[in-house]
Amino acid sequence: MAAPLNFEEGQSTYRPPRFNGQYYGWWKTRVHDFIMAEDSELWDVICNGPFVPMKAFGEGTRTILKTRKEYNGADRKAIEKNFKAKKSLVCGIGLDEYNRISACESAKEIWEALQTTHEGTTQVKQSKIDMHTTEYELLKMEEHEFIQVMHTRFTSIINELHSLGEIIPTNKLVRKILSVLPGC
Repeated sequence: MAAPLNFEEGQSTYRPPRFNGQYYGWWKTRVHDFIMAEDSELWDVICNGPFVPMKAFGEGTRTILKTRKEYNGADRKAIEKNFKAKKSLVCGIGLDEYNRISACESAKEIWEALQTTHEGTTQVKQSKIDMHTTEYELLKMEEHEFIQVMHTRFTSIINELHSLGEIIPTNKLVRKILSVLPGC
């Protein structure tokens, strides 16, 4: 999950992180943190889908959708969460990415479309995990390489794995770093 080279965007607590189609893992982490800081319920809407106002029908054995006229204040507030979550996602993407998700009606659909596009299907995602795991396993410090440079490569691999949902325990990370250092 390397950061973009020559990245010049200023950081803002009011504007979502910008995504132009590159460095998805990096953006994904940043937008998650941005949205959680705004309102953690927005992240719930992205993960679980929007609230749909329902009402009991007949003798209470069935539920049906409420009409907009039947919405109460709580329904409206809950529905607004989806639109706020959508706004946070849409305002942070460029035109090409917007074209990919413009037909999506919920924040969850947008998030899933972006994930599938940039992480791939479950099979593609597993292939990426396998590739980065191999990089991790084969990592070694090159001759004449500074420790900081090797550590940056190591951190990039770990961050990519993390963004794909593959978490390596800290004790294993420490052992790996120690094993690739010269003289260890």
